[in-house]
Amino acid sequence: MSSLPAVPKPSNAGTGQVAIANTVSAYVNIRNGPGTNYRDIGDIRDNTIVLYYPNSRRSDGNRDWVWIEQYGLAGWVATWVVTFEPAALPAPVAPDQATPYDGGIALWHWKGDVLPENTIEDVVRNIKEVAPNVKHLFVKTSDYTPSAGARWQGHWDTKRALAIDGPQSIDNWVQVLQRYNMHFHAWCVPRGIDIKAETDLIIQACLRPGVKSMILDVEPFAGFWSAGREGVRPFMTRIRRAIPGAFHIGLGIDPRPHHFDAIFAPEWFPFVNSVHTMSYWATFRRSPDEVLRETYDTWGNYGRPIIPILQGDAQRSDMETAHTLATQRHGARAVSWWRLGVIGPVEWVAVNRPVTFEAPDPEPPDTPPTPAPPPQPPGNQYSDVLIVRPEDSGFAHGSYTGREELKSFAGTWGWRSYYKATEQQTSKVWARWATPLPQSGHYELSTFVPNRHATTRNARFKVHGVKNTESEVVVDIDQSRYSNTWVTLGVFEFDATTDNAGTVFLNDLTNESGREIAFDAMRWRRVVETDTDVEVPVGFADGYDSPVGTPSERASDKLWPGRWYDASPFGRLYFRGTPNEAYHTGADLNLPSDADAHDPVSAAASGVVVFASRLRVWGNVIIIKHDPLVTNGVELYGRYAHVENMKVKVGDRVTRGQQIASVGNAFGQWAYHLHFDLSPTTILESNPAHWPGRNKSALDKNYIDPKQFIENNRPVNR
Repeated sequence: MSSLPAVPKPSNAGTGQVAIANTVSAYVNIRNGPGTNYRDIGDIRDNTIVLYYPNSRRSDGNRDWVWIEQYGLAGWVATWVVTFEPAALPAPVAPDQATPYDGGIALWHWKGDVLPENTIEDVVRNIKEVAPNVKHLFVKTSDYTPSAGARWQGHWDTKRALAIDGPQSIDNWVQVLQRYNMHFHAWCVPRGIDIKAETDLIIQACLRPGVKSMILDVEPFAGFWSAGREGVRPFMTRIRRAIPGAFHIGLGIDPRPHHFDAIFAPEWFPFVNSVHTMSYWATFRRSPDEVLRETYDTWGNYGRPIIPILQGDAQRSDMETAHTLATQRHGARAVSWWRLGVIGPVEWVAVNRPVTFEAPDPEPPDTPPTPAPPPQPPGNQYSDVLIVRPEDSGFAHGSYTGREELKSFAGTWGWRSYYKATEQQTSKVWARWATPLPQSGHYELSTFVPNRHATTRNARFKVHGVKNTESEVVVDIDQSRYSNTWVTLGVFEFDATTDNAGTVFLNDLTNESGREIAFDAMRWRRVVETDTDVEVPVGFADGYDSPVGTPSERASDKLWPGRWYDASPFGRLYFRGTPNEAYHTGADLNLPSDADAHDPVSAAASGVVVFASRLRVWGNVIIIKHDPLVTNGVELYGRYAHVENMKVKVGDRVTRGQQIASVGNAFGQWAYHLHFDLSPTTILESNPAHWPGRNKSALDKNYIDPKQFIENNRPVNR
């Protein structure tokens, strides 16, 4: 470690500027002096807010460095690894462009059946306890189906105390929200099929005292707007003539470019005051940066304020990034989160972030920089992960016809899945997923939607044994929107001693024809609270070791241990001059003369297996979502490739040093070795075979040097 004395912030550094740090890699080092020979005192992640001082620029003889500050962490960062994007300044708002959401955070509520609470009071009180900065609740008030016609949303909600059955129900919600200093906003799905009946319900909702706005969910899919371009004007004219001219109407839309014309955006323009964009990066299998850029590229010139709808069941770090980019880069005056029921205790921290310009706490000019204490782990984390796949004993299915109705196929993630055509009137099959829960508590429940044979828009999952409910909880999932991903049904509290606690049923009755419904895996993730009396809380990693070597070698300070060596170090351009030329994403760990063949491969840190299957070119691959480090909260994905004799499956929790496989050769494609890489993004969970090739930017953004990281993050209790 360098013994050079720390270099304080220059006295002529001037005034700091609030900016978004755009780093060349997932994160970059802050040092206590302007040079690589000074001590590393912390990290700055990509797309986070910092206070930086342009006038502090100083050279180490080769490169320039500047002083930055972020939440108590202060020091020098190299200008060749980061650029600073000025945060969006709050532009003056014209009176006709002001919205009732400005400066606030909103949550979307669909229906009571998907919530664990039984009263409005419980719902609102719980929101304020976990996210006191939330000011607005968007409550669905009406919908239309061919079988039921235009109805209040309560028609599809069995939890009567929460159901919207008419104006009185709206008044009940308004009154409770007002007691907690929150505002009620209505939303609905207009179809345009029965103009009078549909608009009558919308008008009644808009005219209730305390209703601040109405948002119309208009999407280019079945079950949404069906009246075409010509239907927009008469529908909206009838509404606008019946409500006050200043009443705010928003338009909820899928912001992807190919949907702009499909929803007839220009036709809605004269009637709406804001646009609410469903910027669901995880659903779209892209990054928050990409989706938000596309959102503003597509809708930025529409002439109406954009209020991004952010995904509440994504990884927390991505949620925080999305919030920063929406408000600080794109200047969003408010954000909302989809939706109550799928936001878990781990994610509420991101939801509660206020919409404000975050000037990270600057230190007084004459105060020398001191290393900040490591960030505290979040108060909640996911621990036990239980997965039941169609081939497991916890899965059962049957038919009402006496025949085998389900077909099967080999899924991408390494297990078989079932499917069949949907039924309009009578179900023919049923499926059940059940597993003993390790203990009572809150669980995030998710279903896996495969990339084939999942085109239904109305898969109705029935969750049993939810605490404080007298009947099953029904959650509708539009499988057609997803591909090879876990989709959250909700976060529920279960009493593990109750029969059927956490059991899920699904049948093929969707009221659709010509579509298919998939019956795939189910996942339960238990939520644990950090026990401050425990040195390493459950769900956190105590550190990293080498994934190869004997137990004593892995415990040594040497990397790589024993006689192990790295044939292709991180970032090296190899296979030069061939079509396979690429930057290496990790380490190729070997022993001389294939002596590593069949040697044990161990988990570098604790975590949960999210992928374990064979991939073309790669052979067998295991992906572990490693637990966040107890020292700094850093959470990584580890890829262990070309292995044989896999000893773990998706959903298994592993401990540091546990054998997960043996060194292989990808079924003869390569010499025996372990390909091992670490990623600070979710790329390996969504694409286990990801390979950046010659794209250096993709390498830097998605991978880190595993040797350097492990050297700096050895187990804390060793």
